[in-house]
Amino acid sequence: MLGARLGAYVSLTKPRVIELLLVTTIPAMLLAQRGTVAPLLILTTLVGGWMAAASANTLNCVADADIDAVMKRTASRPLARHAVPTRNALVFGVALGVASFAWLWVTANLLSGLLAVATILFYVFVYTLVLKRRTAQNVVWGGAAGCMPVVIGWSAVTGSVGWPAIAMFGIIFFWTPPHTWALAMRFKDDYERAGVPMLPVIKTPVEVTRRILAYTVGMIIVSLSLLFATGWLYAVVALGAGAWFLTMAVRLHLATRSGAVTNPMRLFHLSNTYLSLLFVGLAVDSVLGLPVLL
Repeated sequence: MLGARLGAYVSLTKPRVIELLLVTTIPAMLLAQRGTVAPLLILTTLVGGWMAAASANTLNCVADADIDAVMKRTASRPLARHAVPTRNALVFGVALGVASFAWLWVTANLLSGLLAVATILFYVFVYTLVLKRRTAQNVVWGGAAGCMPVVIGWSAVTGSVGWPAIAMFGIIFFWTPPHTWALAMRFKDDYERAGVPMLPVIKTPVEVTRRILAYTVGMIIVSLSLLFATGWLYAVVALGAGAWFLTMAVRLHLATRSGAVTNPMRLFHLSNTYLSLLFVGLAVDSVLGLPVLL
């Protein structure tokens, strides 16, 4: 019984989503000082980042409990099946947010703590409560919250926000729509049933894949801007992974235009692999301290 209850609270934090966010934090920290960051600072920043993301996700579950209950993809979430009282989840989410601020302030610096709080507030109040149910641009602007771990990681090391941090923010900003819209194409009926105006709900598949392609190009362009701060290894990974992602996006768009049966989930899964490869390449390049290419 206790194990099931604890599992429900962990599930509120959406741990699988957090994993991908934290993967981007470490490379950002390593790039900030080209691989010379103290391991303890990395660990403490990851703990603070986890608490911030867990807070945002938990509060998102509180706000979205009604629509989660009617979507097959999310019907098993704790609040949708009443496994956790709403009041408890709200207190849990707020407590995590306060703890993340205090932790980052003490172990890193005040800026990192403030950025974490701003991220939580933006995700809950701007994305979840305002944008998500009102506009198809919800994941475009709301996705900015998911870009913040790299900025928090950079600020934890430097105490400031440099242009490479903005570039990494931009990569994830342009990555988020293709990633999310590919998933939404698969679960279009779910979103329509819940009254959430995701792009595939209100636009044709051709228009959706056209926009996926446009954001993919933007993502690759921004990823190449980091060549001014990285070595040849990152360049190889960025070019290779970018070409792979672009090829798959083009194929999805052409197949959709031709009326063929498509599987957008292939692009969704590829997007996760792409982001992981890109940031792992960035981390290794930074640790090796390779000469800046440009």
